[in-house]
Amino acid sequence: MDLERALAFAAGRRNAVLTTLRADGRPQQSMIFFAADGDRFTISITDDRAKTRNLRRDPRAALYVPGDDPFTWVSLDGTVELSPVAQSPDDAVVDRLVEYYRRGNGEHEDWDAYRQAMVDDKRLVATFVATSASGILPE
Repeated sequence: MDLERALAFAAGRRNAVLTTLRADGRPQQSMIFFAADGDRFTISITDDRAKTRNLRRDPRAALYVPGDDPFTWVSLDGTVELSPVAQSPDDAVVDRLVEYYRRGNGEHEDWDAYRQAMVDDKRLVATFVATSASGILPE
């Protein structure tokens, strides 16, 4: 499948299944939300999750983006870049998480509380970069 066509489809979506690789090579899947920008997908994750450990060890991943029916979907192959873990409410990682939130949800009712929650949750930004695609899209 043409990567540009798959990216255009994914740009209109928000949720996906992220597949990472366990140490023994078996896949590990997680439902995630994303914000798309061309071939880059921003994902908010926490430091203590299996997907984070997997990506630190091996950045290869796949992103399955479903359509409105079981016969419409794309699967993107790529790699993931991880930011540092949020350390303080005013650091650059939290600024990126604020932008991610705004893109998907608009304004938050209490940005100070949100910023502190990102630090308390040990959040970081995972950036999936798509390199190829497969799937089924209507003509």
